[in-house]
Amino acid sequence: MSNTPDAFTAYQKYVNAQKEANAHNKTQLFDALAAAGATHVCVSFDGEGDSGQIDNIAAYKGDELLPLPERKLAFQSVSYDGNPVPIAELDLTEAIERLCYGYLSEEHGGWENNDGAFGEFTLDVASRTVELEFNGRFSDVHTGTHTF
Repeated sequence: MSNTPDAFTAYQKYVNAQKEANAHNKTQLFDALAAAGATHVCVSFDGEGDSGQIDNIAAYKGDELLPLPERKLAFQSVSYDGNPVPIAELDLTEAIERLCYGYLSEEHGGWENNDGAFGEFTLDVASRTVELEFNGRFSDVHTGTHTF
C-alpha cells in the first residue's frame, strides 16, 4: 500500500492552495494600487502551442495612463504539490502579472496549450474586483458521410 496521494487529491490540494494565495495576493495588490491612485488596471494575455504570456499591463487613473510606482509587495506562491513556497518580494508590475497567472491557473489551467486562449483582466480598484474576459480557442471539424 502506498502513502502517495492519488493525482486528484494532489491536484485539489494545489487548487485550494492557489485560491488561498490568490486571495492574499489580491488584497496586497489592491492596497498598493489604491495607494498609487489607480482606478483600474487592464491586463491582456495570449497563448497557444504550450506557450503563453501577459502581453500588456496598463494602469489608469480615470482615463489617464498612470505609471506604477516602484514598490515591493510580499506575494505568496504555491508549488505544484500544493505546498507554499517562500514569500517573494515583487514590484507592482510583476505582482499584477503573477496574480493574473494565478487566476488563469485557478479557472483555466492549461489555457496556453494546444489552440490556446487570449483575453483581458480588468482590475477595478474601487470595487476590489478582478474581471476576466476569457476567449478559448479550439479546432473544429465537421464530418459528413453520404451514400447515394
